[in-house]
Amino acid sequence: MQLVPVGFDRIFAVTMNKTPRVSENSAFTLIELLVVIAIIGILMSLLFPAVNGALRAARKAQASNDVTQIATAIVAYNTEYGQWPTNAKGAAADVEGDFLKALMGTNARSITFLEVNNAKGKKSGYSTNGAFIDPWGNAYKYVVDTNYGSAVTNTPSMFGAAPRRSVAVWQQTNVDLPGTGGRLPAASW
Repeated sequence: MQLVPVGFDRIFAVTMNKTPRVSENSAFTLIELLVVIAIIGILMSLLFPAVNGALRAARKAQASNDVTQIATAIVAYNTEYGQWPTNAKGAAADVEGDFLKALMGTNARSITFLEVNNAKGKKSGYSTNGAFIDPWGNAYKYVVDTNYGSAVTNTPSMFGAAPRRSVAVWQQTNVDLPGTGGRLPAASW
């Protein structure tokens, strides 16, 4: 009796350029493939809300950052020139046109108070119509205290009474953000 290692016949068959016998039951059945596809679909459906929530949080963070930058640029302009970069006379207005250009460097001393990239896709920035838009495509709004009484007027209801600030900047979205009445919290000074 000769001892042959287990699997020796298979190794020998491969080395002699012969294919080993393959069982007829080694392929996937249609039901197995459908089960795998269903599992992948369920995993994707669980992942989609998490990704969507992360995108929404990123847009909110970008809008909040933009509002802070606009308010800071307006205050810096006032500090440099001793006047507000607007002729809005205390009325709420969009951050656009000559006002935005003055903050971007088209002013007497060519000082750049606000750097704005071009808006692309779902990103905020300088739009083709000349406004500084938020990630949802709406223009940012601002109002300044042109009476220098340390209180702005003509602000939305989210501020409550006239805030004791010299500048208020906000944005209004087309989407309903729970607890904000469709608006993001404003950053203002």
